[in-house]
Amino acid sequence: MTDFNDTSLYINRELSWLEFNERVLEEAFDKTNPILERFKFIAITASNMDEFFMVRVAGLMEQVYAGRTKRDFSGLTPAQQLKKISARAHEMVSKQYSCLNRSLLPQLKADKIVFKKYGSLNRAQKDFVKSYFNTVLFPILTPMAIDSSRPFPLLANKSLNIIAELEGEDTYAVVQVPSVVNRLLELPDTDDGSREFIFLEDIIKHFADKLFDGCRVSSSSAFRITRNSDLEIDEEDSHDLLVEIEESIKRRKWGDPVRLEVEKDITPSAFDFLKNRLELDTDDIYKINGAIDLTVYFNVASLEGCGDLCDKPMPPVSVKAFRDRDIFEAIKEKDIFVHHPYESFDSVVNFVKTAAADPGVLAIKQTLYRVSGNSPIINALIQAAENGKQVTVLVELKARFDEENNINRARKLEKAGCHVVYGLVGLKTHCKLCMVVRREEDGIHRYLHLGTGNYNDKTAKLYTDMGMFTAKESYGADVSKLFNVLTGYSKTTAYSRIAAAPTGLREMFIQNIRREAENAKNGRPALILAKMNALVDKGIISELYKAAEAGVKIKLVVRGICCLRPGVENVSENISVISIVGRFLEHSRIYYFENGGEPKLYLASADWMPRNLDRRVEVAFPVEDEDVKNEVLEILNLTLSDTVKAREMKSDGTYKRVDGRGKESICSQMVFYDMAVRKNTPEAQHERDMFIPLTKPE
Repeated sequence: MTDFNDTSLYINRELSWLEFNERVLEEAFDKTNPILERFKFIAITASNMDEFFMVRVAGLMEQVYAGRTKRDFSGLTPAQQLKKISARAHEMVSKQYSCLNRSLLPQLKADKIVFKKYGSLNRAQKDFVKSYFNTVLFPILTPMAIDSSRPFPLLANKSLNIIAELEGEDTYAVVQVPSVVNRLLELPDTDDGSREFIFLEDIIKHFADKLFDGCRVSSSSAFRITRNSDLEIDEEDSHDLLVEIEESIKRRKWGDPVRLEVEKDITPSAFDFLKNRLELDTDDIYKINGAIDLTVYFNVASLEGCGDLCDKPMPPVSVKAFRDRDIFEAIKEKDIFVHHPYESFDSVVNFVKTAAADPGVLAIKQTLYRVSGNSPIINALIQAAENGKQVTVLVELKARFDEENNINRARKLEKAGCHVVYGLVGLKTHCKLCMVVRREEDGIHRYLHLGTGNYNDKTAKLYTDMGMFTAKESYGADVSKLFNVLTGYSKTTAYSRIAAAPTGLREMFIQNIRREAENAKNGRPALILAKMNALVDKGIISELYKAAEAGVKIKLVVRGICCLRPGVENVSENISVISIVGRFLEHSRIYYFENGGEPKLYLASADWMPRNLDRRVEVAFPVEDEDVKNEVLEILNLTLSDTVKAREMKSDGTYKRVDGRGKESICSQMVFYDMAVRKNTPEAQHERDMFIPLTKPE
């Protein structure tokens, strides 16, 4: 009998995350991607690593400092995890810069976009750079000496700095590379019509002597500190959560150092100086063979006038169901499914905008986790309040790294007359719900949008997510109950349609998994298909193992962290796991249970992670309309059939591209866009049969 506490059955979550980032890095290596898209992917890997160190590595370091030795379910102590993370992260950084230096930069140079050092500039360019230093940079720069009366400066998280070593025994100074001007300076007077750039830090290092009049700079090197940036908030003792979070945000910039990046040619003396002052181990220091902080290449990926070096545009398709129709009549007639970014997020924005202006609308209730800077959703809610509607908005102040933005939006909504709440103590509100209450001739009706992704019009163009509009009374009653839980003292846990965390979502999933196991034992149809961002929860994983042992076929699409091991003999041979990393960030969550021939299908805001199931307010909602159900199943099956961007997980936690030999070439994301065009463009309907008609799981 299998021991489901056996640590060998589980993969460490942090190491699994690093494998995900490796898959993103593979897209930077992939020469079938346009060159500027490859730069975007390498910048994404760097941004991902920053957050990983600021939160996950920082948390492990805190545990080590506190003397904690408790092992995770993969059997590793915090110290052991840090050791393995360091080895894997150093390997990944080496791969990043190998990709940059050996593949990306040479290809970009062939396309006449070049990064130059000062020594390779022509005379006109040197004059231009000298003038730029004297007129723009010199007045901004502040050299900070370090001696007995002037201690090592407190440098902000992720800021780029230069350590200058002055002639004289142990004489150092720090110069911060200014973030108020573009780090990439475009050069004039190119010799061959290329677009040429130089990094600010290279300019500052060349003219460093001018910052220390009367001294000589013997060496200078760029470096960057990553700090612990996880917020510590005591909600129980906080009288004002908004004020408490504001104070925590200020502290984030100055957390303890967790990583140091230095240029590879830094002198041993400067290296030791920084290491000792920052109190970091050698394992925490990364010598960089190129420009520090690869997120700078987001600027390269978005260079104007380089459309031929990018992916071809895929403008979102407007939703046919809402065209030239009253939006409420359309929803009342039939549940409407939308698949972003292929179908336009304008359908969601217009839902709120229409409600804001409609005389019959009495109230709007909505949850907001992450929204864009100038959010049309926020503007519509403000307009609704100004039009006399009862507007209730739950703004999640604890959305990591969006706390400050959400505070500003909450205050803006409050000033407009919206009733703003911040959720429940100890829980993040992560569900995606919008309810419109409307008075009509035959009474009061509720119209809903339920989704898998944030109400963010910007990320809705980059993330794959799903939403459903419905006017079904049973759904409306459930969502009303949930809003009463979020805004009042209601403790309702019984819903007729939805399942909500933290009170019933875990139980719903486990009940469905166990039913599949029972059906398999009794010779009835049994199948589980699921798509999510992460699979971390030990309880869910052990239930999946038990179901697989019982004979249930389980096919999983897990974009990021996966702590389950597929293909383990006598345990998970019936489980397969793939990950899709492509043009768009896979973000939708879909859960399918065969249920003995009467399938159950859910869309959800939640992944299978402890935080989603136990420490957040999340919602899974059933898809019951047959047309919508078939469409979601077709999408799920096409995702599982991907032979271009899919990677298959092996039992050791590594991934390999799906072997497409002898199979039809299917890039699911491209197919989904074509599906959206055909679905919403009348003249393209006749071409629909070109696609695999997968409307029921195989």
